[in-house]
Order: sequence, then structure tokens, then C-alpha cells
Amino acid sequence: MQPLNRQTAKVNQYPTKVIQFGEGNFLRAFVDWIIWNTNQKTDFNAGVVVVQPIDRGMVDMLNAQDGLYHVNLQGIDKGEAVDSIQMIDVINGGLNPYTQNDEFMALAEDPNIRFVISNTTEAGIAFDPSCRLDDKPASSYPGKLTQLLYHRFEHFKGDMSKGFIILPCELIFLNGKELKKCIYQYIELWQLGDEFKTWFEQACGVYCTLVDRIVPGYPKDTIAQIHERIGYSDNLVVKGEIFHLWVIEAPESVAAEFPADKAGLNVLFVPSEAPYHERKVTLLNGPHTVLSPVGYLSGLDTVKECVEDPEVGAFVKKVMYEELMETLNLPKPELQAFADSVVERFVNPYVKHFVTSIMLNSFPKYKTRDLPGLKTYLERKGELPKGLVLGLAGIITYYKGGFRGDVEIVPNDDAAIVELLKNLWATGDVRKVAEGVLAAEFIWGEDLNAIPGLTDMLASDLALVQAEGMRAAVRSVL
Repeated sequence: MQPLNRQTAKVNQYPTKVIQFGEGNFLRAFVDWIIWNTNQKTDFNAGVVVVQPIDRGMVDMLNAQDGLYHVNLQGIDKGEAVDSIQMIDVINGGLNPYTQNDEFMALAEDPNIRFVISNTTEAGIAFDPSCRLDDKPASSYPGKLTQLLYHRFEHFKGDMSKGFIILPCELIFLNGKELKKCIYQYIELWQLGDEFKTWFEQACGVYCTLVDRIVPGYPKDTIAQIHERIGYSDNLVVKGEIFHLWVIEAPESVAAEFPADKAGLNVLFVPSEAPYHERKVTLLNGPHTVLSPVGYLSGLDTVKECVEDPEVGAFVKKVMYEELMETLNLPKPELQAFADSVVERFVNPYVKHFVTSIMLNSFPKYKTRDLPGLKTYLERKGELPKGLVLGLAGIITYYKGGFRGDVEIVPNDDAAIVELLKNLWATGDVRKVAEGVLAAEFIWGEDLNAIPGLTDMLASDLALVQAEGMRAAVRSVL
């Protein structure tokens, strides 16, 4: 079978107009798929250069295939089963700024580049005061972006027509405003001056967005059949569901330059993405974040298995319908309908969404997706939501490491978080584990031991999981 590259596949070559921070499954199955569709159906004519946001990543694999890969979408659309596969040809190449810093900074000098899109996970949009302007590169994503912006400002001598349209896809509320705040902090820290600050404010736009598509990733269980179907050996096939939604809080001028909404796609340019964000993050991502460790430690591997399991499925629905839904302010019938559609997406028979793929950076995810609901539920009901607390206990237990059967559990998160959990579990005292995690202000931005009853309930859940297993703990909250 022939390898996939631009010699073996006859594909288009588009002028680079987009810098994309992130090369993972989601961006390739969502943003790059949307750009491909927009190229096909409008005169957008845009190519993408991918920047690897951390020192270890997949740009070498991407470059080995000349940026080409396939997206396999599966699901039910208007009652009909869909199983489509499409080669995506919009990525022109990838850079690792840690080994190719000159090439990375040279992107700022390309007059045709107009857009910057990112998905560096919830932990990615953060200000790191240790970053310096002369770092090659800055360690944080906002630091790298500020370096790029400042170099562009200097290269084009403050030309107001050379700004960037910046669309962050990280799943935090008001992601654009958070990213913009970080950039301002670097402008001040690095003393970049009022002239650059004015150029950034007037020539560039940083817009809040909301993204929604379940992307299980590489379909390892069906890859042989997919290779036969496409006729290529593709190491970067990515599977996703049919459903997609991109809400962009931006003016018509941005929609005119990025006409994805004119390509028959579910892309919305709106005055405010807040109601879409709150509903989606609370009722889809919130359950995702807690079902993953609870399901995995109950012996289950996929989201579908979790939802269809009699005990874990009841836990998921308790969290969704009885706890998180109670914290939202939209009309109940609308919330009920959305939650029902989420359950249908979770049990999509064509999508094998492994819960371990959701476990990346679980603590920042819990902070943004579930902690607000926990606080609101306590405020409204006068008691803690037992399912959400057990979900946190599941994350903490997963981060203990060890084995599930013959499979080693390897948490993937910020090194400081992994080290903290390692040291806390070494005490052998679940009370100290609970207190230590909740006290970690570098994770939460506050000491969560101050939440009435949380330390006791969390310690109790941890003790029960250690003594009798996760399924016993699930039964205790049902």
C-alpha cells in the first residue's frame, strides 16, 4: 500500500493564510476540516501552517505525510447512517518552535497570513511570568503569540493592515478575552511600548469562540479497513462524529474574511457566545470529565460503554440531569432537549471514544467544566452534588497511577500536578490527599477546603474507592 504524501496523492496547494497552534486530533478533525470545506465551497483558498505548542508533539508525523491525512466522520444524520471519509489537504506543513525558532518567527513576516487559530487545552491560555521576549521560544502559548505579534509589528513597521484575526478554540469561557489579557500582561512585562499596544488593539482582533464536536481520535480498531478503503497508509487518520458547531463572537467583517458560515457548515457568528458556551460546557464537557475516570476505574473503556452500563450510566445521567442541569438558567425544556441530544451523541454506535483520551489535563478541565456547577448546586440546594464530588475523587484516584489489570495507568498533566499527587498518595492517608489536592491554589486559584463539607465528602469517597473499588462508590451515590 502506498504511503500518503503529496507525491502519491494529487491534491491542492493553498497559500498559507492560517497559523495553527496545535496539531492534535481535535483541530485536525474540526478546524482544518472546516477550512477544507470552506475552500471547496467558497473562494477562501486558505492553507495552514501548524505550530507545535509544546516541545514534544506530532509535527514530524504530520510532515512525513506532507500535511495530508483523512477525517472519518460517523453517525446518524436525519435518521440516516453516515460513514464518510475525506482526505484533508489544507495543512502545508508543521514547525516545532523549540527546534525551528527562526522558521517560527519568520511566519510573522509573511504578508499573506491573516488568521491565528489555537487549541492548547484549557491549561494553554495562561500567563507565565518566567517567559522572556528573547526566549526561543517562550514556554507559554500566549508568550509565543506575543513574540510573533511583536516581530510582525516591527517587520511591517506598524502597518495597520498586517494585523491578525485570532480565534482561540480552548474550552474556557471567554477564551478570547483570557488570551487577550495574557498578551497585555506580556506587553507590560516585556515593556513593548504603547505604539505596539495600540497596533495590537487596533490592527488585531482576538475573538471568543465555542467549539463542539466529539473527536475520539485515531481509529486503531478499524485502521486496517480504513487503509483498504482509502488506498493509502495514513498514520494520522482521525475519527469524529457528524455533529459540529463553531460559535464565533465576532462582527460581520470577520465573517466576510472567514466565510465558513457560507459553506453550509454549522458555524455561527453571534453577538455573544455565552449562552451556547454555558450550555455545552456544563451538559456535555462536564459529564465527560467525570465519567472518564469513574468509568475507567469501573472497568470500562469508552464513553458509549459508560453510558450504557447500568451503574455508571445511571451515575452519568445523575450528574447531567439531577446535578449540572440544576445549575443552569435556560428554560428547562431547552436544557432537557439538549441533554437528551448529548446522551445520543455519547452512545453513537460509530464512534469509539476512549475515556483515556479525555483524561489529558483533567484537573484544569474539572476546574472549568465542573467546579462552577458544584458551587452553584451547593448554593441553590444547600448540599454538595455527590456525583460531581465522586468524579473529582475518580480523577484523584486515577492520578495515583498503578495498574488497572495488566494496563499501567499513566496520568498526563502538568508536571507539578502529577508530582503533587504522587507525594500526597505517598502519605497513605486519604484525608491528607483530599486536603492537599483541594488546597492546591496553583490548580484552583483558591483553597477549596473552604467549601463547606467538601473535604469530608471527598476523603470519604477516596476511602471507599480504595477499600471497595469504584463501583461500590458509584452505588453509594445513586
